[in-house]
Amino acid sequence: MKEQLKELLKQQMSTLSIDYPNDLVIEKCKDKNNGDYASNLAMKLASVLKKNPLEIANMLTRDIHDEKILKIEVKAPGFINFFVTRDYLLENIDEVLEKKENYGKSNVGEHRKVNLEFVSANPTGILHLGHARGAALGDSLANILTFAGYEVTREYYVNDAGNQINNLGLSLLARYKECCNIEVEFPENGYHGQDIIIMAKELYQEYQTAWLDKDLSYFKEYAMNRLLARIEKDLKRFGVVYDKWTKESSIYQEGRVEQAIEKLKQSNNTYIENDALFLKTTKYGDDKDRVLIKKDKTNTYLLPDIAYHTYKYERGFDELIDILGADHHGYTKRLKASIEMMGYDSKKLEILILQMVRLLRNGEEVKMSKRTGNAVALDELLDEVGKDVARYFFVSHSPDTQIDFDLDLALQQSNDNPVYYINYAHARICSILNANLELLDKKATYKSITSDSAYNVLEKVYEFKEVAKKCAIKKEVHPIVNYVYDLASLFHNYYANEKIITSDTEYTIDHLALIRAVQITIKNALSLVGINAYEKM
Repeated sequence: MKEQLKELLKQQMSTLSIDYPNDLVIEKCKDKNNGDYASNLAMKLASVLKKNPLEIANMLTRDIHDEKILKIEVKAPGFINFFVTRDYLLENIDEVLEKKENYGKSNVGEHRKVNLEFVSANPTGILHLGHARGAALGDSLANILTFAGYEVTREYYVNDAGNQINNLGLSLLARYKECCNIEVEFPENGYHGQDIIIMAKELYQEYQTAWLDKDLSYFKEYAMNRLLARIEKDLKRFGVVYDKWTKESSIYQEGRVEQAIEKLKQSNNTYIENDALFLKTTKYGDDKDRVLIKKDKTNTYLLPDIAYHTYKYERGFDELIDILGADHHGYTKRLKASIEMMGYDSKKLEILILQMVRLLRNGEEVKMSKRTGNAVALDELLDEVGKDVARYFFVSHSPDTQIDFDLDLALQQSNDNPVYYINYAHARICSILNANLELLDKKATYKSITSDSAYNVLEKVYEFKEVAKKCAIKKEVHPIVNYVYDLASLFHNYYANEKIITSDTEYTIDHLALIRAVQITIKNALSLVGINAYEKM
């Protein structure tokens, strides 16, 4: 409807030889007294045409005639308010029932290839709440982009080269020696988690002392593979499956790091100071130049990251999205600067920074895991609240805001819990539909749909197409969650005010079609954020 109203205004402007602005907005009216839709076009044109906005608005609307428009009102200081027929909302019921799981899909992405990298936690421990938020956001965004016609590759970058993996191997070796009753000094930067102790005990149970003559590489590989398998298992349980896992070690093995250094040097973007190799990132807006190779000849993590992102560009993606933790806040400028130096368009890369998650119980912050003594693990959270509630809470806010994850609320089986509230609407509809299967194939006329509560629901169903499209364009997830909650709320209000099953068969068929459209839309919206729609509760 917004597009149709824009087109009518565009035709009128063409007739009047007025240039059509690209930023014309048609908004849905919150107050129905002001119409269904409104535009501030006349006020935008006032400075260009040197006329009063009210005069421009009247001039633009004078000859607009369309069967979908009941009337047009011009209101000070120059708003154009459209009152439209509701037929398009009734017609949309048929579209929903026909398209089913495809309702809301679009081709706004035009098959553009998107690489979406998220989580990418070091394989030195299990996933905690911060990783879980990134997993929920990344996977949901991938769903939304795919729904809107993009071709998405979900990618996990495994940091398996560098000191942290050495320390992991040394930690396992030390714990294994303790199991063999050998006194050993634990590594200064070692990992103290229970997982390493458990792993060492299992190694000892299987091999006794036979691994004492193995070199460090065995312990590094064993520990990393075990932890990676655990990470993959926990993510799968959370509904997240990757298309590609890329190891940092492969970036080194394929010579990509050396190629990056050589290219940066040849383009005169490096210099040596105090025996360290610096990158001239200040040329591209960074607050200081960054070290690539330290004085001791070891690489900073920026260098393999440059090589890795170059590899992603070489694979022909149209867009790259990285979802990073709050500790990467200052990383965007240096990475984008590096990409420009490598000869690629840094505008193709979008970096989303996630803020922290606080876990609350009885109003108090829960900082420690019962099992490991460290940060609360993803699998512990899933044991307590389940996948659906966890995913909903993690994507319910914009990534740049901190989340307070209320465990008490998450566990409630009441309307205060938004996941319960939404699924109660879905399950209620399924129950009604299942009890009236013989009427579902009957043709509806929609003549009996007349109430405001019914039309409010239908307007929200109609809105889903635009919400899904906008989320894909803006790379946002939380509006989907807000949308489906509002839809459930409008349905509950409609259900409280209307009878659905009556002795009037025509009325019943109409309203069964309406609630089927709501049920399909709720299910489609929830699927975008990886949440199951329950048929029974």
